[in-house]
Amino acid sequence: MRKLLLTALLSALPFTAMAQVADPDEGIPEEEGQHQGPPRWSLGIAAVMNDSPYAGEGTRIIPIPLIGFQGDHFFFRGLSFGWQFVENDSFELAAVAKGKLDGFEVKDLGRSELAANGIDYRLLEDRDKGLDLGLNAKWKGDFGELETEVLADATDTSGGQEVSLQYSYGFEVGKGQLSPNVSAKWLSKDAANYYYGTLDEEVARGVVDYKPGSVVIPGVGVSYFRPVGEKWSMLGFAKYELLPDEITDSPLIERDTDGTFTIFVGFSRGF
Repeated sequence: MRKLLLTALLSALPFTAMAQVADPDEGIPEEEGQHQGPPRWSLGIAAVMNDSPYAGEGTRIIPIPLIGFQGDHFFFRGLSFGWQFVENDSFELAAVAKGKLDGFEVKDLGRSELAANGIDYRLLEDRDKGLDLGLNAKWKGDFGELETEVLADATDTSGGQEVSLQYSYGFEVGKGQLSPNVSAKWLSKDAANYYYGTLDEEVARGVVDYKPGSVVIPGVGVSYFRPVGEKWSMLGFAKYELLPDEITDSPLIERDTDGTFTIFVGFSRGF
């Protein structure tokens, strides 16, 4: 589960944040060593702190490797792979494939916390990882950046869909760029029921029948990107997502949980 959590947290970073990790020369003036065209590789190390909403999982601080590649059209960033159809100064459009690791292994949940919610952990099943396919679009201009992503479960793990929308506005702070953002993520009924509800087979064993239906999860965040010398860069990112009542009322969720908080700090070198 530890390995899955590392990759899950990395894949959960916004597309824009991962683009900065994969393209560390972005934003560096040409005289300071900006790369003159693809392909680009980046390697680095990061640390992530994340508080899981699931009962008993708690907060973890974990080191992770950073690996990225940006070619003429193909790229990969963490667990995101894609092909850019359009890329210019104001608009980008890409087909993407992303690892979906939002679930859990029952053995990592807290038995007493589940029992307090009326759940016998022995009656639960793991929520498996999957693969999402879809499209990512980004508009850029003096107004800031608007990014949207439409994904569907390609492995029929949940059989659901996800649509996200994020607006960010960056401005210079010292030698770096600070970008506050607001976001919203919609999960279809199938996706929300799988990751935050109880399964039919669990209900048949005696677990309470709980299915939240489709939900919208709003979030706020901020990222900071700063070149360090000619090839190195630093990226910091923090995000808070406010979980709706349909999720926090789930017997799988830690009591008195209102949302989830993630902090990411990494250093990367471009090649």
